[in-house]
Amino acid sequence: MAKVILGQYYKADSLIHKLDPRVKLFGVFVYLILLFVSNSVLTLALCASFLVVCIVLSKLPLSRLLKSVKGILYIMFISAFFVLFFTKGEIIWEWGIFTLSKEGINQAIKVCIRFLFIVISSGILTLTTTPNDLTDGMEKAFAPLNKLHFPVHDVAMIMSIAMRFVPILLDETDKIKKAQIARGADFDEGNIIERMRGMIPLIVPLVVSAMSRAVDLATAMESRCYRGGEGRTKFKPLVYKKVDYIAYTAIVVFVLAIVLLRIFGF
Repeated sequence: MAKVILGQYYKADSLIHKLDPRVKLFGVFVYLILLFVSNSVLTLALCASFLVVCIVLSKLPLSRLLKSVKGILYIMFISAFFVLFFTKGEIIWEWGIFTLSKEGINQAIKVCIRFLFIVISSGILTLTTTPNDLTDGMEKAFAPLNKLHFPVHDVAMIMSIAMRFVPILLDETDKIKKAQIARGADFDEGNIIERMRGMIPLIVPLVVSAMSRAVDLATAMESRCYRGGEGRTKFKPLVYKKVDYIAYTAIVVFVLAIVLLRIFGF
């Protein structure tokens, strides 16, 4: 539970913290696209350099970011395993259905690097942006979709509530687990089936608690006459500053560098 960073904000006086959330959303979105476009050592090294600069400018402790990486290690290793042994190419070793090739090793390394960069870049976004700012940025960025009758405000509100509930539910899970352990429950012994069965005393109270909180929140919103975002104003409206335009310029330069490297075959 300590590895989950979604909805957790790390307060610091950094350049990344001061950026408009729309800039950070745009930057992460573009960065994720470029990660999958980058297929060479040089382009991946450029992506790594850009990420390192962002980490330094954000003043986030590296240990905090690496916690999020631990949470996806299983997914990363499973994905790398299938890529490693089921990618066709120049065969190095073969046993039954498993085939190890040079291309497989190359692609497996790239898969791990991409997973690592995706999680760290997403962590920088969530740790340097409050849930309110993040949802306000999403609502403002996708405002043109309102003309297509897409409920942008409702989706942003759902995201905001979900992110606010994550730390609360994590804390609730910890309390329920400790209470069950005090009553003799054991979550660490036995085989996989027995462990899954042992999770029932933890999951059922957590679901009941989450549903109760959701009903209370819905009642509170209705009692305050909440009817959506139409006609509502922002307490702190988002306004671009000079540093935001500089950040946009840096992102564009980074994109052009990757595109040029791809064009010239690097």
